[in-house]
Amino acid sequence: MKTGPLIGGGVWIYEPIPGRRVLIVTYGCTVLTPERAPVVSHEHKQLGMFTADQVPALNMPEGYKRAVAAWYLRDIAVDDNERR
Repeated sequence: MKTGPLIGGGVWIYEPIPGRRVLIVTYGCTVLTPERAPVVSHEHKQLGMFTADQVPALNMPEGYKRAVAAWYLRDIAVDDNERR
């Protein structure tokens, strides 16, 4: 993977349980080895692949959903700029 830019709106505070706050900083990533299967880290329960339209229905904090939406919108803007 190649770590990309910090995602706009992707820095936020998450409170998974009352009184426990976590600073979340989200970066975009580019897969450099698509032939290799992704690996789930010890911090996560599972991994999935979803389209932009599926993200709003996922069971995950809204901050992550906003970051994913911003990353998808960035891809659209890049594609639009390349066509001009």
